[in-house]
Amino acid sequence: MINKPTPTFRAASSFFLLLLVHLSFLKVVISKEERENYIVLLEGEGAAFNGGSQIAFPANAALRETARNHSAVIRTEMVKSHDQFLMNNLESGSYKKLYSFHHLVNAFALHTTPSQVEKINKAKGVRLIEKDRCMKLMTTYTPQFLGLPTGPWSKGGKSRAGEGVVIGIVDTGIYPFHRSFTNHPFDPYCSDLPRFTGTCDTGPFFPIGSCNGKIVSARFFSAGALAVMPLNASRDYLSPFDASGHGSHVAAVAAGNSDVPVIVDGFNYGSASGMAPRARIAVYKAIYPDVGTLVDVVAAIDQAVSDGVDVMTLSIGPDETPQDTLTFLSVLDIILLLAQRAGVFVVQAAGNKGPSPSTLVSFSPWIMTVAASSTDRTYSATLVLGNGLQLQGVGLSGPTLGNGFLKYRLVFAKDAAKVNNSTLADECQEPKALQEGLVRGSIVVCNFSSGFYRRTSTLDAILATTKSLGAMGFVFAANPTYGDFVAEPITFSIPGIMIPSVSSVEALMQYYAEKTVRNEKGVVLNYGAQASIVEGRRAKYGDEAPVVSSFSSRGPDIIDAHLSLADVLKPDILAPGHQVWSAWSPTSAIGSILTGYNFALLSGTSMACPHVAGIAALLKHSYPSWSPSMIASAMITTASKNDNKGKPIMAAQSPFANEYQPATPFDFGGGLINAAAALHPGLVVNSGFEDYISFLCSLPNVNQETVRTATGRACNNSKRFPSDLNIPSITISALVGNITVQRTFKNVENRTETYLCSVLPPEGVEIRVFPTSFTIDTQLTQDLKMELKATKLLDAFSFGEILLTGSLDHIVRIPLSVFPVSLT
Repeated sequence: MINKPTPTFRAASSFFLLLLVHLSFLKVVISKEERENYIVLLEGEGAAFNGGSQIAFPANAALRETARNHSAVIRTEMVKSHDQFLMNNLESGSYKKLYSFHHLVNAFALHTTPSQVEKINKAKGVRLIEKDRCMKLMTTYTPQFLGLPTGPWSKGGKSRAGEGVVIGIVDTGIYPFHRSFTNHPFDPYCSDLPRFTGTCDTGPFFPIGSCNGKIVSARFFSAGALAVMPLNASRDYLSPFDASGHGSHVAAVAAGNSDVPVIVDGFNYGSASGMAPRARIAVYKAIYPDVGTLVDVVAAIDQAVSDGVDVMTLSIGPDETPQDTLTFLSVLDIILLLAQRAGVFVVQAAGNKGPSPSTLVSFSPWIMTVAASSTDRTYSATLVLGNGLQLQGVGLSGPTLGNGFLKYRLVFAKDAAKVNNSTLADECQEPKALQEGLVRGSIVVCNFSSGFYRRTSTLDAILATTKSLGAMGFVFAANPTYGDFVAEPITFSIPGIMIPSVSSVEALMQYYAEKTVRNEKGVVLNYGAQASIVEGRRAKYGDEAPVVSSFSSRGPDIIDAHLSLADVLKPDILAPGHQVWSAWSPTSAIGSILTGYNFALLSGTSMACPHVAGIAALLKHSYPSWSPSMIASAMITTASKNDNKGKPIMAAQSPFANEYQPATPFDFGGGLINAAAALHPGLVVNSGFEDYISFLCSLPNVNQETVRTATGRACNNSKRFPSDLNIPSITISALVGNITVQRTFKNVENRTETYLCSVLPPEGVEIRVFPTSFTIDTQLTQDLKMELKATKLLDAFSFGEILLTGSLDHIVRIPLSVFPVSLT
């Protein structure tokens, strides 16, 4: 006899079936959730601050090895704890762990769904979770412009400048075969770097031996990139090799070998040198031609500090302001705070979103944020018309045969088209669109039209088209319909010139119309216009410089995505970033027009940033005990506010027109970096990790628990105001009545000195300094109190400075940026 199931069982069975259906539905929903990268910070400190090797590095080799072994044990335990945490809180297969971060911070990165992240967020021991963000690139003569040969290089020579200092390059990798990175056969680098423990990854185009003494370490980080998209095997090489060129350019500006000939298309443009040509280079590739993630960048930074770099340069930044956290408390800024705590001087590009205000991508006071400027070197190309009119343009190319004396037929590409109204012909994008008989031997004028406006047409195609058809040269001309365009000097393998100004092109069009005979249908019967292109590769010197570049991102600094203002001066410093020659990778995956070249002339805060990193290496070499904030102070307080003509530095307001305004601290920070003066600053200010925590805790409307979860430190000693942070500037974004701030200065020179205090007050502000003078012995400190009182309401910031003039000729400048909003 078979017993029937009881009603209770049937009900339970039905419920079980419904539950299975519900769980299956949930599984479908979860599987449809889009996976993304996340960084998870846990309670507890990284190995560097938990008995690891970074804080106190023994001089004795045996003790040093013991410290490293102890640190390695801590890291191994952290990795195991991260794996166990994930196993305890998430289902197998619902995530992929990308990295364990264990040196600077106790954290990991994973690829998973938002619902899984919610589970983690409720788990015990989680401090902070942040979704991954895209990271972008912020993309010679400059040593002479900055006075290095007669300043920092004069003592010991440039062949020793930066000796023993390691600069970490977090970027796109490096081209190891470039002369800027070779080891000197007659003056090889010694292998003794007791604090540094890097390694050399190998892989495609990065064979064993690529780390040669100049390059002391090379690693690559790709887990974040691989998690978000498949990489292109033909350019996204999984090795430290630089397929794009950007990382090589940055590395050579900071620490490339000296006196490397810059030869492009057989023409010698001079010699290139890094700021610290004897410094070593450690490479941390975290950006690929097709993708860059914060996850990979954080992994690179953590490893760089673990390896023991002295200086770190980041010519990269997030593509947007953090949306759900304070700028100072993003994962990137916190990891850089911990790098500073570990003794690493961190330099970051300001960004290329100028000249609009508050467009910076580097925010925090523990980071050296670098703006970009021009130098007094310019390149000018000239098109000489048959009537003698000379039109100025842009382009690094040789002249047409005869260097201006011989004239050649001038043909507008639209008149040489095989088919009327062909954009491909008008823009010289395909050889088959043009009549070879008309183009051959002529200077052809290619038009900026709809294809360039939509970014589907390229300058590469113009070069290829005109070259294949045997043109004598080409002109890439602005179009009145679309207006002026921005043009930077580019090396052309045939005579060529870009004319980005509509007014100049209109003169060209008028001359062409006068000399061209057409029938009643507009068909050309006779081409009477002639022209020549003169030499455009020889530089001219002597322009007023520096000028803050229009693209360079501006202050004031902000606290959040709502553009709430911060009491921190940003950028910090100005350095050359406009038309900088440096090393390049011939694969040139991000710019095919530079394919095959070993050098490139580029502009961007990416180029300015490594100048400061290299000069920081010079300071670190001279003063190995200086903290990162002391190095920053020496640079900022000795920077120049005047150009090479003795006039106030100007800031470009447009990439198209000659529009300039006097630069303010929100354009250039302290001013143009002065390497020689920074070596002997007289006084410096110093801030450490606990000072920065106190600063964060003093921010208005900030939950102190938020600070603790981000930094791991409780707010036990908040400052009265954020402006009390001991940095070499004073910024007050809302002065109400009066306020007193304090700075503590240290005499880093070897002699006693007396200083007189003077003030150039900002408009609407009265300032008193106490004491008005002081005498300070070597290595001692002096407190200065500064009382700021609002005397006039303004609708914007006003600027000034406090000047400390020493009896031994040291001059210390403290920039002032104040917004008086209330008299009481």
